[in-house]
Amino acid sequence: MSQNPKELIEQSPMVTAQIIAVSMCVFLNALDGFDVLSISFASPGIAADWGIDRAALGVVLAMELVGMAIGSIIIGNLADRIGRRPVILGCLVIMAAGMFAAAFAHDMNTLLAFRFGTGLGIGGMLAATNAMVAEFSNLKNRSLCVTIMAAGYPMGAIVGGSIASLLLTEFHWRAIFIFGGAVTALSIPLVLALLPESVYFLEARRPKKALDKINAVLKRLGREAVSVLPDLTADNAPKAGLSTLFGPRLISITLILTLAYFFHIMTFYFILKWIPKIVVDMGFAAPLAGGVLVWANVGGAMGAVLLGILSQRFGVKGLVIGAMVLGAIMVAVFGRGQEDLQQLSLIAAVAGFCTNAGVVGLYALFAQGFPTEVRAGGTGFAIGVGRGGAALGPIIAGLLFEAGAGLQVVAIIMGSGSLMAAIALLFLRLNRAPDAVPSEADKNAA
Repeated sequence: MSQNPKELIEQSPMVTAQIIAVSMCVFLNALDGFDVLSISFASPGIAADWGIDRAALGVVLAMELVGMAIGSIIIGNLADRIGRRPVILGCLVIMAAGMFAAAFAHDMNTLLAFRFGTGLGIGGMLAATNAMVAEFSNLKNRSLCVTIMAAGYPMGAIVGGSIASLLLTEFHWRAIFIFGGAVTALSIPLVLALLPESVYFLEARRPKKALDKINAVLKRLGREAVSVLPDLTADNAPKAGLSTLFGPRLISITLILTLAYFFHIMTFYFILKWIPKIVVDMGFAAPLAGGVLVWANVGGAMGAVLLGILSQRFGVKGLVIGAMVLGAIMVAVFGRGQEDLQQLSLIAAVAGFCTNAGVVGLYALFAQGFPTEVRAGGTGFAIGVGRGGAALGPIIAGLLFEAGAGLQVVAIIMGSGSLMAAIALLFLRLNRAPDAVPSEADKNAA
């Protein structure tokens, strides 16, 4: 029996405790999905109450994305230093506080501040949970588990969006934030009970009593205890995050994944952030507009699951490139406008299917490309810088609308981000990191 704790997890079938840990991260990502999109559901009411024009509303819609960019880089790097679990718990506290505070914002400036704070927590959460899922999965199912985790994001938007639409029919838009804050706060004890620290992190960082902590987790996973930890090598010894990410081993991976995420997420968040306002401006009621956004996320969830299944047989990189190209096309089709709500919902669902498949595939590429010692930090950096594209998407679209551009022109411009991301991925070559081994299909594709 191997005495390497990572190999015990990588080479063995997944057990119930691992599935629970992955499922907990799926739930946390679903929570992120609702918390991010809560402002989208609330935006028509906010604009009506405070008389905000489209350009200013674009800034409101983007503010938590700015926080997510900073949180992903700073807090994601922290997860490689102090652990995935404490960072996840800290992020939940930040998110809950930000959501409750947003419910009591009295003007645009205070709302911007509270949404920025919420974004800090969401950004750190995304980096930490992506690393956690990769490290609780065996090699056979790693890409599948990571894509399912990413599918939690649209699932949260679907369930939370349906609830938000009901809340909007009975209550003020502030009720959306109160609901989100309550669910976020209630998830803290669930993490404490169901999500242990990553064995990968404990082995790489070697905190005090690391062996005892690793064996405690292995016991929960039904694995035999190890008597001694493997020696740290030059490759897996703890290092400064950014210096490793931009060293000769990882620099091309870091730059390409970051650029791809930046451009594609610009397109993705144009769709997610502007659908409710666009549909309301077409003459439909706010709850019905929220329903179109829900359908976009239904499509997104289906795209994520399908990509995860296909990744078992085909290279993730090729699947992601294809999804991005189709996503750009469907965003342009959405920009043509439709005659009724059913057609709008269908086109939004297909656009969400393609664009979100591209997003979740990028998360799988993060897990493959970044080794343990910089996995959360590398994911956080790519997400963090990429969130600049997420923040720019709603802002650029708002400025284009305010300048008089029609929906078709705006959609074509914003959809081009996915095409640029697909081109960047053509140059991606994955390293063969010991704990980031790609599938056979990915070996052939790379």
